[in-house]
Amino acid sequence: MRTSYQYRLKPTKEQSSIIDNTLDMLRGQYNYQLAQRFDWYEQNRCSIDRCSLVICHIPELKNKPNRLSQQATLTQLKVDRPWYKGIHSQVLQEVPKKVELAFDKWLKDDSQGKKSGRPRFKAKGQYKTFTYPQFKQHHFVGNKITLSKIGIVKVIVHRQTPDGFEIKTVSVTKKSDGYYVTLSLDDQTVPTIKPDFEANNIVGIDLGLIDFIVTSDNERIGAPKFLRKAERKLKSAQRKVSRTKKGSNRRKKAINQLGNQHKKVADTRKDFHFKTAKTLLNKYDVVAVEKLNIKGLAKTRVAKSINDAGWGQFINILTNKAENAGLKVIAVNPNGTSQECSSCAHKVKKPLSQRIHNCPVCHVSLCRDWNAAINIKNRGAHGLKAQSMSS
Repeated sequence: MRTSYQYRLKPTKEQSSIIDNTLDMLRGQYNYQLAQRFDWYEQNRCSIDRCSLVICHIPELKNKPNRLSQQATLTQLKVDRPWYKGIHSQVLQEVPKKVELAFDKWLKDDSQGKKSGRPRFKAKGQYKTFTYPQFKQHHFVGNKITLSKIGIVKVIVHRQTPDGFEIKTVSVTKKSDGYYVTLSLDDQTVPTIKPDFEANNIVGIDLGLIDFIVTSDNERIGAPKFLRKAERKLKSAQRKVSRTKKGSNRRKKAINQLGNQHKKVADTRKDFHFKTAKTLLNKYDVVAVEKLNIKGLAKTRVAKSINDAGWGQFINILTNKAENAGLKVIAVNPNGTSQECSSCAHKVKKPLSQRIHNCPVCHVSLCRDWNAAINIKNRGAHGLKAQSMSS
C-alpha cells in the first residue's frame, strides 16, 4: 500500500537559496527539453513523405526525443554548464520524465478520445517541486532529513510515519508560505480487514452542491463553499497584484499574499474532507459512493461549485483512510440513482430543479438526494455481496 506524508521544512537562508536555485535551474532544463520536443514535432508532423522531381522542400527528419535520449545529454550539460553539478543526478533525471509525461498527454488521446492541452513553458517561480526517486531510510531521523546537495534540513514532524512503511521517494516543494517535504511511503504487506468488520454496517452517500453529503440514513452535511466565501478576499488580493509593477518587490509580496489566500482555502477544504471521512468511518464499516466522472462535470456550467466542493479529493481521502483502518469504500454505477425509486425501483424522470422524489407507483415521497443515497447503498450492498462470492 502506498501513502504520502507531508512535513514542513525549516531550512537555513543558505539552504533556501540552494533550493530556489535548484528549482530555477530545473525550470530552465524543463523548458529547453520541452522546446526540443516542439522542434521535432514541427519538423516531422507533415503527412507528405515524398518530394517532387524538381525541388525538395522537406527537411531532413530528426529522431524523436525521448526520456532516455534526453537523460543521456545531461552528462554533457554538466560539462557545458558546470553549475548544474550542484544538482543531484537523479533529481536532474526526473526532468525528462516530467517533459515526456506532459508531451505525451498532449499528443495521445485519453480513454475517451480527448487530448490534453499543449504543455506550456514554465515562467520564473512556476517550477515548484523536485524529487529524489531513491532515498535511504537512515537519512530521515528524528526531526532532521538529509537531502543530497542541500544538507541536513530541520523538519517539523507533526506526526510520526507509520510502522512497517518504507520511504520510497522524497519530494521538496516550495509553496507560498515556505518549503515542504513529501515522503512517499510503501508497505508491502496486504492491508488486513478489521477483526470485527461488519459488511451489513453499510451507508450510501450522495455527493451534492447544496448538501456536501446526504447519507442513506438521511443525515446531512452542508456544503461549506470555502472558495465562494473567500472570493472577496481573493479578488482584493488579485487586484493588488494587478496594480503593482512587474518585477518589483511590491509585486512579489502581493503575489505571495495571493498565494497564501489560495493555500488557506485549499487547506481548510482538505481539513474538512479529512474530518468528514473520519466521521463516516467511525460510524460505518462500508461506505458506498458513486463512481462519478468529475472531470466531465467540471466542464459544465457549475464547474466552479464542483471544484469548490472537491469531490475527487474527498473520495481519495475516504478510500485511503478506509484501507488504513481495515474498512471498505465501494464505488457504484451512478446512472439513474436519482431517477430510480428506492422503494419499488420504478423510473421516475424529473428535472434537476425538482428536489422531491414522488413515485406514482408506490406513492413514496422523500428528498431526491436521500432517495439517491438509498439507491447507492443498495447497489453497494449488492456489489459487496458479489465480491465476497467471487473471492
